[in-house]
Amino acid sequence: MTQTSEASVVPELPVEPSAGRPPETRPAQGGAAPRGRDPHLDNAKFLAILLVAGGHGLSGLRDVPLAAALWNFVYLFHMPLFVMISGYLSKRFTLTDDKVSRLVGSTLAPYLIFQCAYSLFAWGVDGRRFQFDVLDPYYLTWFLLALFVWRLLTSVWRKLRYPLATAVLVCLLGYMSDIGSTLDLYRILGLVPFYVLGLTLSPEVLQIVRRPAARIAGAVLLAAAFGAAFVTHDHMNARWLNWDTSNAGLGVDELTGTMMRLVLLITATVLLIAFLAVVPSRHTWYSDLGAATLYGYLLHGFLTRLFTFEGWQKLGWFDTIPGVLSVVLACFVIVTLLSTAPVRRVTRWAVEPNLRPLFGR
Repeated sequence: MTQTSEASVVPELPVEPSAGRPPETRPAQGGAAPRGRDPHLDNAKFLAILLVAGGHGLSGLRDVPLAAALWNFVYLFHMPLFVMISGYLSKRFTLTDDKVSRLVGSTLAPYLIFQCAYSLFAWGVDGRRFQFDVLDPYYLTWFLLALFVWRLLTSVWRKLRYPLATAVLVCLLGYMSDIGSTLDLYRILGLVPFYVLGLTLSPEVLQIVRRPAARIAGAVLLAAAFGAAFVTHDHMNARWLNWDTSNAGLGVDELTGTMMRLVLLITATVLLIAFLAVVPSRHTWYSDLGAATLYGYLLHGFLTRLFTFEGWQKLGWFDTIPGVLSVVLACFVIVTLLSTAPVRRVTRWAVEPNLRPLFGR
C-alpha cells in the first residue's frame, strides 16, 4: 500500500497502521490500539474474507442442507467481525482535515467507482437495466458507505459515557422504523454496536483470546455453532442474518424482533471472539494478504455475481456435497489471488484512488 500510512483512515476491511513502523513494545494506554501491524488481526482479516467470499458463493445454493448450514454459520459473525476490527483500528481517528480527506478517498471514492462498476456489470452480463443510484448501495458496496458514516461518528462514540449500550439501543430502535433501502441504513444502524465494541475493546482483551485455553474454547464454540446451524438450517429465516430488514419486514412484532436482535448481537459477539481465539497470532504466509482484504472483498463480487447471472448454481452437481465444497474452495482461491500484489498494482486506481490532488493543503 503506497498511498496512505494511517490505519484509522484506510478501510482495508480494515487496514492497520503502516507496516513501515515497528510495533510498540509498551502496552497501549487508555485502551488505544497498539501501533504497528498486528499479525493476529491480519490473519483474522484474511481468514474472514475467505468466509465472506465463500458465503457469497453459497448464496444461490441454500436449497442444499450443507450449503444452507454453512451460509447461516458464516453469516452469524463474519461481517460483525469485520466491523469490530474496523472499530478497533479506528481508535485514533479524528476529524482533522487531512484524515477526513483520506477517509473520502478510501471509502466514498471506491464506493462510487464500484457502485457504477457493478451496475455496468449487471447490465452487460445479465441484461439488467443500468441504474446508478448513489443512495442505494449495490451488492457489497454498502460496507464502504457504512464505514464512512461510522468513522465520521467515532468522536461522538468516544465522548459518550455508555457508548456500547447507546449503540445497542440505536440498533434495536432502528429496526422498529420503516427507513427503506436508502443508504442501507438498517445495516449502518444495526451493525454499529460491533464498531463501537471495537472502539472500546482494550488490547488486553485480545491478549486474553490468544491464550491456549481460549483457543480450545473458541474451537469448541465454533464447532457447536456450526452444528446448531446445520440442525436448524431449515427453520431459520436467513433474512435475519443480512441485518437489512425491519422487524415489520420480517413479519414479527417489535418485542419479538427486539429479542431476536439481542440474541443475534450476543451470538455474533461470542462467535467473533471465538474466531479470534482460533486464528494464529504469529506471522503466517497469509498475514501480508490480510493487509489487502479490501481488494479481495470488492473484486471477488464480480465472479460471484457471474456465477449467479449465468445460472451455474442450478447445475445438478452443485446439489451434492462435493459440489458445495468445490464452490467454497473456488471462492477461497479466487479471493486469495485477488489480494496478491500484482492484482493490487493493477486495480489500486479503483480500490484506493488517490484524491490528494483534489484537496488543498
